[in-house]
Amino acid sequence: MAAVQWFLIALIGAGVGFLGGMFGKGGSAIATPLLAAVGVSPILAVASPLPATIPGTLVAYRRYRGSGFSDPRVIRWSVGFGLPATIVGALVTHWVGGGFLVRLTDVIVALLGLRIVLEHRGRGRRGRRDRDGAVVPSDRSTVTAVRLAAVAAMVGFLAGLLANAGGFLLVPLYLAVLKLPIKRALANSLAVASMLAVPGTFVHASLGHIDWAVAGVFGLASIPLSGIGARTALAMQPERLELIYGLGLLVLGSSLLFVG
Repeated sequence: MAAVQWFLIALIGAGVGFLGGMFGKGGSAIATPLLAAVGVSPILAVASPLPATIPGTLVAYRRYRGSGFSDPRVIRWSVGFGLPATIVGALVTHWVGGGFLVRLTDVIVALLGLRIVLEHRGRGRRGRRDRDGAVVPSDRSTVTAVRLAAVAAMVGFLAGLLANAGGFLLVPLYLAVLKLPIKRALANSLAVASMLAVPGTFVHASLGHIDWAVAGVFGLASIPLSGIGARTALAMQPERLELIYGLGLLVLGSSLLFVG
């Protein structure tokens, strides 16, 4: 592989790490098409970012936890239902083609982004917010066990099916279904995504789907930047961060849908 390709892989890793730390996800779903575009073979582009996802998301999560935004109950339930669902999703890939599911995921991401933007505008008219971005007095619904289990199972299954950590769906579903404030949703997503990436990493490594040189260069660039991304998000006003996140999902989902 040429030197310019290694430079581009490091550049992709830095960008994905920053955005992952800022938006509460590992970033493997974004890294895959970018790595493929610079010459990494498709199957290696899918799996090689996964090893860096684990330490990268944990570095970012530590910053959120240090600021008091971690919710252990949400994390426990998400991991408890998400890990088994991830394994099931990975096994199902033997029989189910991923093309339709990828397109469906693009639609879901775009619709969730639109919903977040519209809800953000509505909540802005209903009162002031606390430091976490919650409306005061709170209009959030109770985070029930049923909702937690449903979100975790859905995200875990898709994470296994699409070979990523699931963070690209965790945050929007935490926002839309569980009604968590934006920074709490980002913190919990990072913790859960780091754990959901573990079984996928082991499975793909055993199948020879990881280029460890690519994973190393990608990780060396992405891991430090993930902490900077998290620090950037924590410094932003919750209202602005939520709006940027919703718009980002809407643009990303729509773009992937039209170019795919």
